[in-house]
Amino acid sequence: MSLLWEDREVRFDIAPAQMKMRPGEQLIDTLDSVEDTKGNSGDRGRMLVTNLRVIWHSHAMPRVSLSVGYNCVLNITVKQVNSKLRGLTEALYILTKAGNTRFEFIFTNLTPGSQRLFTSVNGVHKAYASSRLYRELKLRGAVVSNKQLRLLPQEEIVSRVNGVWNLSSDQGNLGTFIITNVRLVWFANMNEQFNMSLPYLQMDSVRTRDSKFGPALVVESTEASGGYVLGFRIDPKEKLTEVYKELYSLFQVFSETPIFGVQYSRDATDTQLTAEELSSDLDNIAEIDDVDPPADTFASYFADGDHAQDREPVYCPELGLAVERLKDGFTLQSLWEVVPQ
Repeated sequence: MSLLWEDREVRFDIAPAQMKMRPGEQLIDTLDSVEDTKGNSGDRGRMLVTNLRVIWHSHAMPRVSLSVGYNCVLNITVKQVNSKLRGLTEALYILTKAGNTRFEFIFTNLTPGSQRLFTSVNGVHKAYASSRLYRELKLRGAVVSNKQLRLLPQEEIVSRVNGVWNLSSDQGNLGTFIITNVRLVWFANMNEQFNMSLPYLQMDSVRTRDSKFGPALVVESTEASGGYVLGFRIDPKEKLTEVYKELYSLFQVFSETPIFGVQYSRDATDTQLTAEELSSDLDNIAEIDDVDPPADTFASYFADGDHAQDREPVYCPELGLAVERLKDGFTLQSLWEVVPQ
């Protein structure tokens, strides 16, 4: 499975190929008349709402684009703004955090009387936030009740394996595997609150190897989920091999057709662009040159509303003075340029 970035990053001026749907990503809504009021006021564009992110690109210049992953979103509200194309009106306000930087985005629906921009983005983001067990490793969570798995929507139990020793401690803990179509769950027989829920989305590898406890099943999680190495012993060895083959097969199938767990139903009467039509559209857009965008590409979106104190002063050899440390992505030269080179 290729590295999942779509829901975890904020990107600017993305290539058309990065606007296409990755496996498992679903195009939920398309709005063809939306203004990026914050960064490109007066520019009419298209908004794509998927189960992982919000994408916006300019109609006049498709290379001017945004991709905002839902995992970066801190808040979604409605604000009064002054739009070049609609005047004083209500707009969608999205506050995000990517790394240590906060960005804010303001989108105005240019179709009078339509609430789809608010309902679609807010509704899909809520569905994303309520389905994190599909995408995140959970330790000691409320995933098991009376030794039965709390099933997620779209989840199906494939097998249940008793007599599984968790090798995270010297003496080991005896427990049970529940293997489903979206995750691997283990819980201790003596205390079901001692458990683990590992989605295939956060699984890096599955293999068997020798350990001080004998042959063991080793499952590694991705760096994004902590890079855990989890060891389990299952007797006899034939049963261990059988469980390994089943788990590895499910992991491979899931990698080809992942389930992100975001369920949202829109009004079926709205005319929609299909993922195939979008892909064809994007094929007709010239690829963006592989160069870093100028600093002010994203400077317009900085959110300083929570600014509590100035950054620490540092010595600037070019000026021979102490200056406030520049934000990430900026250079002294870029601040002097009125028009980026």
